[in-house]
Amino acid sequence: MEGNLLRVVIGVGEYDNNPEWIKSQKEELDLLDQLTWEKNFKRESIDAILAEHVWEHLTWEEGLKAAKICFLYLKAGGYIRCAVPDGYFLDKDYQNIIKIGGPGDPNHPAASHKIVYNYRSLTALFESSGFQVNLLEHFDENGEFHQNEWSGEQGVIFRSKKFDPRNEGTELKFPSLIIDIQKSSNLNT
Repeated sequence: MEGNLLRVVIGVGEYDNNPEWIKSQKEELDLLDQLTWEKNFKRESIDAILAEHVWEHLTWEEGLKAAKICFLYLKAGGYIRCAVPDGYFLDKDYQNIIKIGGPGDPNHPAASHKIVYNYRSLTALFESSGFQVNLLEHFDENGEFHQNEWSGEQGVIFRSKKFDPRNEGTELKFPSLIIDIQKSSNLNT
């Protein structure tokens, strides 16, 4: 781990790709309950937050509230690395799985999906909360894939072109829309 960085994974789930980060589940750190944040962290104390396939389980309004709470607890210059299913990935089966309510099986992990994001809507959500957004992996409106250079040292997203073995080669099978959301180092909270 780099120095004494305070880095937190929201909703670890089945992928634990960031072993030196603090792991959390909703019971101990709820994105929508500021009291759970106050119990665990001081304001402006966190260097990085990683949320892999979490934000789609919140409504738009809940997502805004969660972003604003994260903003309070991130240091100036801190960031959120966020990955969600990509609404612009042109694969019928993928879209059936990620849609609101998921594929129809109430036990499926996607059954609690409340929104489907694309790079425009996810960027707008975080920018309206005071963050600056950098796109890492995403599809555009024409279904074309775009990838900017990014490092797992700042947080591994398993469901990505970079790390998911299902996405090796030229054909993507399970991509994510991945962004880094930075709290400007010259903003006052």
